Amino acid sequence: MANNPPFLAEILPVIIQALEKEAEEVDRSGEFPKTAFSVLQQHGLLHFVLPTASGGSGGDLLASQAIIQAVARGEPSAALILIIQYLNTRRLDDSSNWPDAVRRKVAESVIRDGALINALRVEPELGTPARGGLPATRARRTAEGWRISGEKIYSTGSYGLSWFLVWASSDDADPLVGSYLVPANAPGIHIIDEWDHLGMRGTCSHRVVLDEVLIPLDHAVNVAPWSTPRAGLNEEESLWMAVLLGSLYDAIAHSARDWFIAFLQQRVPANLGAPLASLPRFQELVGRIDTLLFTSQTMLSSASHGHIASGHAAQIKQVVTENAIRSVQLMVESIGNHALTRHHPLQRHLRNVLCGRIHTPQDDAIFTSVGKSALSAERSTS
Repeated sequence: MANNPPFLAEILPVIIQALEKEAEEVDRSGEFPKTAFSVLQQHGLLHFVLPTASGGSGGDLLASQAIIQAVARGEPSAALILIIQYLNTRRLDDSSNWPDAVRRKVAESVIRDGALINALRVEPELGTPARGGLPATRARRTAEGWRISGEKIYSTGSYGLSWFLVWASSDDADPLVGSYLVPANAPGIHIIDEWDHLGMRGTCSHRVVLDEVLIPLDHAVNVAPWSTPRAGLNEEESLWMAVLLGSLYDAIAHSARDWFIAFLQQRVPANLGAPLASLPRFQELVGRIDTLLFTSQTMLSSASHGHIASGHAAQIKQVVTENAIRSVQLMVESIGNHALTRHHPLQRHLRNVLCGRIHTPQDDAIFTSVGKSALSAERSTS
């Protein structure tokens, strides 16, 4: 695995500083972090992992992890949207099963305009497709093209997206299920502002309603008959997702740690006459926190260098996310009211880091899968 490109060392600190300036306002308002994506487009990072065959930079996992960590240190909602951008655009190579003209059109929009793309999959009744089930969103075949109707919730990026990959099923006897590419500005699309989350507020994960939205027939870019066995993410894609999501929440915990360290060094209670940092109990606590974060950093680095088998991707995501959450919780527990005061960053970091648990796969699915594999292996060797 190659080292990070030299230019990243120069621009990532600049990006952190630029995004930090708007993090509190993004959290307060819940608005899309436009400034962040203007900065990222300026530095060519929105097409960083787009394959070179499609005109992108073809960035690898190691460099992408460094970018995500930097963006998350600045403004984590932007980092989550960027992760989604990377996971989707890295698939747009010349071996993609997308129609070539459609693939080129999307790739060119990413390079030229900084277009963002996300898969809209979760529905009010179905929930996440990762748990199974046929989507209620319908693609109706007409002489003009596909007419798409349905509702999607938790549509991360919503207002900032240029392309929706809508998870839908056709009206055929054996429905064609999968991704239908929809321009975000197509007539018949309505965004309902219902994302009012405690954390990751700038993701603008609103409800998207599609009412007879017309798209060309060749925009059924990744569909297959429902009767055909469906494969999920391959192992490489799973590893990318685990490392990038883990890096996001690990970065939030590191931002919280920086605030916490500064607080302990500067806070001088009158009855102590010395900074809180001088107390052994806080020194031990920081040691516990740094050990959790050291464990996570070691796992993420090993995985991004290719030293951990991709089959362990879900476990990486689980361990790193829980270490991040526990680290921030320890900080909050130790200093009480200061941690939960609205104008202090620590409460924002706590709300953001708790969102790490919602991403697929969730803990129950991870542990069940790992446990079944272990028990099956034991039976086969007994």
